[in-house]
Amino acid sequence: QVQLVESGGGLVQAGGSLRLSCAASGRTFSRYAMGWFRQAPGKEREFVAAITWSSGSTLYADSVKGRFTISRDNTKNTVTLQMSSLKPEDTAVYYCAADRLQHTIVLVATPRRYDYWGQGTQVTVSS
Repeated sequence: QVQLVESGGGLVQAGGSLRLSCAASGRTFSRYAMGWFRQAPGKEREFVAAITWSSGSTLYADSVKGRFTISRDNTKNTVTLQMSSLKPEDTAVYYCAADRLQHTIVLVATPRRYDYWGQGTQVTVSS
């Protein structure tokens, strides 16, 4: 069983920054790509960013490119999403997720590719 626990969400003004963290346990974290997704009220869950197991490659949604940065520390089993220049439309519950396949080098933005999910952390950006 894999546990993913997000933290770092909160309320921030537009233009501000937040840093989300996801702590993983239960399997060899370093073998799996990790992703961040978000879901706003009344909307489908959408891809935000992903990073390969070795941090050799990252992928971002167009809506966050240049503002968000994903990173990971395999020695601490954590993945981080640094968010800056936040906009009200970034308001959502943010989830981290673990890829179902080991050592993949092609990142996928589809939620069904990820088999473990955290409980989510709320990010609210006020205008």
